[in-house]
Amino acid sequence: MIDEYVWGQVDRISPEAPVQVVSVLRDSTTLGGAGNVVNNLAALGARVTVTGVIGSGPNADLLTTMCRNLGVDVSGVVRDPNRPTTRKTRIIGGHQHVLRIDRETKQTISQAQCDHIAGFINDRMASFDLVLISDYGKGLLTDTLLRRIIDSAQADKRPVIVDPKGLDFKKYAGATAITPNKREASLAAGIEIIDDETLEAAGWKLGQDTGVEKVLMTCGKDDMVLFERGHNPYRIAAEARQVFDVSGAGDTVLAVLGLGMAAGGSFRQAAALANVAGRIVVGKVGTATVSVEELREATEPSERALAAKQKSLSDLVPIVEQLRTEGRTIVLTNGCFDLLHVGHIKLLAASKKMGDVLIVAIDDDESVRVLKGPGRPIISARERLRIISALDTVDYVTVFSTRKLEDLIKALRPDVLTKGSDYADKPVAARMTVEKLGGRVVLVPVTEAVSSTRVINQIKNGNSGVKP
Repeated sequence: MIDEYVWGQVDRISPEAPVQVVSVLRDSTTLGGAGNVVNNLAALGARVTVTGVIGSGPNADLLTTMCRNLGVDVSGVVRDPNRPTTRKTRIIGGHQHVLRIDRETKQTISQAQCDHIAGFINDRMASFDLVLISDYGKGLLTDTLLRRIIDSAQADKRPVIVDPKGLDFKKYAGATAITPNKREASLAAGIEIIDDETLEAAGWKLGQDTGVEKVLMTCGKDDMVLFERGHNPYRIAAEARQVFDVSGAGDTVLAVLGLGMAAGGSFRQAAALANVAGRIVVGKVGTATVSVEELREATEPSERALAAKQKSLSDLVPIVEQLRTEGRTIVLTNGCFDLLHVGHIKLLAASKKMGDVLIVAIDDDESVRVLKGPGRPIISARERLRIISALDTVDYVTVFSTRKLEDLIKALRPDVLTKGSDYADKPVAARMTVEKLGGRVVLVPVTEAVSSTRVINQIKNGNSGVKP
């Protein structure tokens, strides 16, 4: 499928009907459905062959071009001139999903198309490490085609993992695993899942009814539960994250689970990694992928996580562009941050609340000397970088020269630039540049009469400033 996003802002209600008026700012397209599984696999460096049915015309050309640009083998894709290429258009107003428009058919594929796809898979099976079946219920995966794919994989001893659809999961018999979400599992098992007891009953029933080796049930904020014959239910938890958009999370789980197994990991290891990946993508807006670096940061925290926040300006530019396409609000603040104090903490916390991503630009050592005088900074830029990176409110940190502040603003184009309210009587450098680029400058109230210079002078004078 093709996922199309129309991004805009909502300022009023239509006078013609009680609906929102979306002023369009930009459009974007990406691979959706099974294509999102392909996209996630390619983003993680996998070699991917894809097969399925699409239509003809510009949408079909666009879909195959996007796949080829990812290095994906599309020789197994069948074009049907009588079938539209599925296209889902989502209208996003600000951060709100306003409307979705689907252009598709769910008509069952022809016997000739079924034979072609089954033959293609059978001929190439020996070259595959693993088969992923992404069932979206659009007429492609008939009972006959599923049986032929799974039988072919079993004959070559290749694992098959299915992201299922519908009420009858028996059609997936012989697969290595199925990955239903909790709602899908509840409907297919005919058991309303309201607690742990009913969840386990549904999981075991699905395994028994379908004959698959493993049922990996994704449970949203409650993470995953794995059901395997002869074992107790195995719960896989991951760190909670803010949810922006759950669309495509199942695709990411399927991709990472499959790639983890194909790379030699055990099913449980791959499932744990897939759970982490799913939690990452729900924090993004729209159909999204997860990168190797994001997985590494999420699974190997501490020093590596701190280092991941530290970026050069050239590294930050593409990151910010990607965040902007996801509809994120970029906040920038800058300063010396020589000896971190409560005023800094409050400034950063307040700055974070003004958007989705907070970037902190730290003056380099030469700039601090010019601004603060001889003997400064007390703490080098390298150490200040590490200290600011350790704060949860901060997403990215960079070091820059004060004389290049305008260049920094022009490169990052922040939606908001923040400064402490002690700048109320001072000109804010680069204000005109920020506003000219469509951003705004916000002065954050700072009530504490504290500064790094004051703290340093108190230390030099042997006076802590604390009264007994």
